Parts: sequence; structure tokens; C-alpha cells
Amino acid sequence: MFAILVINPGSTSTKIAMFHDKECAFSYSISHDSDELAVFGTINDQTDFRINAINTVLHKEKIELERIDAFVGRGGLLKPISSGTFTVDADMLDDLQKGVLGQHASNLGGIIAHRFAEKYSKPAYIVDPVVVDELQDIARLSGHPLLPRKSIFHALNQKSVARQAAATLGKSYESCNLIIAHLGGGISVGAHHNGRVIDVNNALNGEGPFSPERSGTLPAADLVDICFSGKYTRHEIQKMIKGAGGIVGYLGVNDLRKVNKMLEKEGPDSFAHLVYRAMVYQIAKEIGCMAAVLKGKVDAIVLTGGITQDQQIVKLIADYVSFLGVILTIPGEEEMSALAAGALKVLKGEEKAKNYKDSILENDLNF
Repeated sequence: MFAILVINPGSTSTKIAMFHDKECAFSYSISHDSDELAVFGTINDQTDFRINAINTVLHKEKIELERIDAFVGRGGLLKPISSGTFTVDADMLDDLQKGVLGQHASNLGGIIAHRFAEKYSKPAYIVDPVVVDELQDIARLSGHPLLPRKSIFHALNQKSVARQAAATLGKSYESCNLIIAHLGGGISVGAHHNGRVIDVNNALNGEGPFSPERSGTLPAADLVDICFSGKYTRHEIQKMIKGAGGIVGYLGVNDLRKVNKMLEKEGPDSFAHLVYRAMVYQIAKEIGCMAAVLKGKVDAIVLTGGITQDQQIVKLIADYVSFLGVILTIPGEEEMSALAAGALKVLKGEEKAKNYKDSILENDLNF
């Protein structure tokens, strides 16, 4: 039996879990106060702070790190790569630290896993990072050669729940057509065709439905006008797109539990209710788009992510898209178990860990 420590850094938390093979023996979410994180100039500067927080919890739980067989972290904003489990090596660490596609807390997953692994002479891995790219070429063209579409989405959870959904249908993932909608702080809707995500919205910084804190697709010409208005800095505009857009932009809160309290207090004719329904409307539209990508051949639509714990949202989405096929709901996220499962396959010799540099995809279509 293999012992695997999973590390999943988020913007204001660090989730850790220890697995014995597929069995979760321990899990804990360490909350980080925004004031504590505000003293750090960059995401990388948080590394030692988060490692110390992890060590404090592990020491309290009397978990002996010498007995861990592998350390696995959530993958961050790397260059586009294929799906799978990757060894954390010097090339990957360099790109995570540089933030080649941007700074995000998930970049720390591989860095922290490597720090632990190096200390205890064990392997470090990441699994299905957000930059997994399986787009078909036709999906890469946005409408202008300077602005190709990018694959940045909840690959880890989407791939995990897709396999669960396929098993529920009595099929293999590689033989299914699935639409997976991950509904969380960001929202990604992917078309899964025979084990590959052939189209998906860029859920990080400006495409698809708006979410609790991201704007999704915006009117391009109007956005250009805002950019050149002189009223906002580049940072402020980027914040509008990611962090201060969507529900928080309209209502000032990004917690749907608070939104639901607004709905109870203000009633069905309120602006809050309109915003709530508009998010659902845009999610349903994106699901419809992905049904077109799959040419109407849809084995199931799978709703997953933290927002799916809101049964009203699930019902409203179903009212729009149930005509497309079976709807399955897998609430919450499967990220921790998916990370452990990816590492376990390598430890058991069922798969070989991939090399990051060799797996980087060159998607320049030479427009």
C-alpha cells in the first residue's frame, strides 16, 4: 500500500490530504487570512509560509513524512501540455516560478510538492493541470490571428468526473461524448469526445459564462473603449475580468449562500434574482454550444463543482438543457482523490510519469 500526500493550494486556502492507495486517511483545509497573504509581493513569496502551515498541521496529526511514498501537487499555469501525471523537474519548476501563463496559487502545488519530495528523497508529481490542451484545431480560431483561443479549465476535476460518469453509463471514457460543466468560482464547460476535451471555454480570464467572480465573455468593442478611457489601470481591468467580475461585480458578494439570502429577502423580482438567473442562462447557453460541437450526440451532461450543491441552480439548468440528454450531477470537486489516483497509477507501474518539457504542445497554426 502506498502513502501519498496531496497538496492543493487555493487563493485563500491550502488543502492537504493523505491517501493510502485510493483511501483517504486524512484531509484538512488550512485557511489563510487575506491580511496574512497581503504581505507577500508575489505568489512565489508565499511558499515558505504555506509549507510552515502544512508542517504545523502534519505535526499535530503525527503524520510521519518519512513514510510518504510520493508528494503530488495541483498543477498550475504552465505551458500547454497533454493530459496525465507529470514528474516535477527543473524545467517545470522554472516555468511555475516564472508564471509563464500567469500567477495563480495553483502554481505553488508543484513547487511545494517538490520541496517536500526533495527533503525526503521521494518523487513529486502534478496531475492534469489547468493547461491541459486537447482542443481540435478548428476550436483554436477565435476570429483574429493575434488572439487564438486557449485551453485553460478545470481539467483535473473535469477528467475525474468524466470517468465517473462514463462508468455510471456502463461505458469507457474513451467511448463517450460528454458535456462536463464545472461550476465554481470559475466556470468551465467542456466537450469531451472519446476521452479528449476537444473544446472548452477559457475559464480563467475571460470566456464563457460569468461566474461568482469572473466576467466571462464581454462585448469586445465596449471593453476596448474601457481600456482606452483613461479611467482604469491595466490591473484594474484585469481584476474586472477575473476576481471582481460576474456576481461579485453585480452584487458585491461572491458567495452564493449570501446571494440566496438576498433572494429570500428581496424576492423574485429583485435585481439579485435577475443576476442569479442570468448566470444560469449563460451556463445553459454554453452547454448548448458544446452540444453543437458534439453534433448533438451527447451521452450525458455532467454538472459538477461547488455550485452544484445549490439544488435550485441544478434544477434551473436542467430546465434549459434536459432536452439534450441525460443529466448527471456529481456535486463538489474530486480534485484531491484525482491527484492521488494519478500518482498511484505511476507508483503501481500502471502508467509512466510524463516529462514536462517533452510534453509541451506547439499549437502555433502559423496564421
